[in-house]
Amino acid sequence: MTRLSEEELTQQLTTLPEWKRKDSKWIERRYRFKEYLDGIAFVNKIATLAEKENHHPFITIQYKMVIVSLTSWSENGLTELDFKLALQIERLFEGQPL
Repeated sequence: MTRLSEEELTQQLTTLPEWKRKDSKWIERRYRFKEYLDGIAFVNKIATLAEKENHHPFITIQYKMVIVSLTSWSENGLTELDFKLALQIERLFEGQPL
């Protein structure tokens, strides 16, 4: 994977409107849940997916909110892999098939 250009980053973000760019190296999304354990179950689903894809996000749990942050360390920034995983995480959240 190669690091995406500014133009590619802008284009990719249009497909994931809830994801925000933190800086040149990260994208982030906050998910809110009605119950604490719903967020924990979601994190477990993300963990299973991350292992399958061999791409591991930073995940922060703040009571009923889960924050997911993605970057590609090997490229010192964002790659296609980050956006692929972000899209899969969105599908998990929406209950859609991967």
